[in-house]
Amino acid sequence: MSIINIEATINAKWSEGHSSYSPGSPEELAIIGIELLVKELGTEVARNFIRQAFERYPSEITQEPVGADLARDDSGPANIIVD
Repeated sequence: MSIINIEATINAKWSEGHSSYSPGSPEELAIIGIELLVKELGTEVARNFIRQAFERYPSEITQEPVGADLARDDSGPANIIVD
């Protein structure tokens, strides 16, 4: 169970289709963001973008993820609808 809960609906559209997402946690939101970045930029450019984003955070941060000590359901993202 995550300490941070997200309540959002994301509707993404592109020329070949669209997707609707309802992330409930930061992890699910990150997966959605990565999926859309790859779709928009391609895998390698998306990886470079994410790598640059992580450069803002010092590598010495070793804090346990929020709620890491709590039981989690790691069965995958919930409430994601892809059309």
